[in-house]
Amino acid sequence: MSRINDVGGMAGFPAIVEEPDEPPFHADWEAHVFALNGALIRRGVYNLDEFRDAIERMPAEEYLAASYYERWFAAITTLLVEKGVAVPEELDLPDERDRPHG
Repeated sequence: MSRINDVGGMAGFPAIVEEPDEPPFHADWEAHVFALNGALIRRGVYNLDEFRDAIERMPAEEYLAASYYERWFAAITTLLVEKGVAVPEELDLPDERDRPHG
């Protein structure tokens, strides 16, 4: 079963537009998400494979509507809850029973 991130060869997606001289981050919060992810991986809270899997498990609608770093943030919050580091209320997230599943 393929996941939403595996769109190779699918039709109907817009062309990728490259930004000349694109900065690594478009907003400060993106840099913070990048740094937070690196810190959590270095501390052993989760590993890179778990992080990638958490992104790929996002419901299709959420994945397609999210920006690159919004996907990263969703994966981080998912893993923090799954690893017992935080509860949804601490992260201002809906309870797992209320989250859409795809």
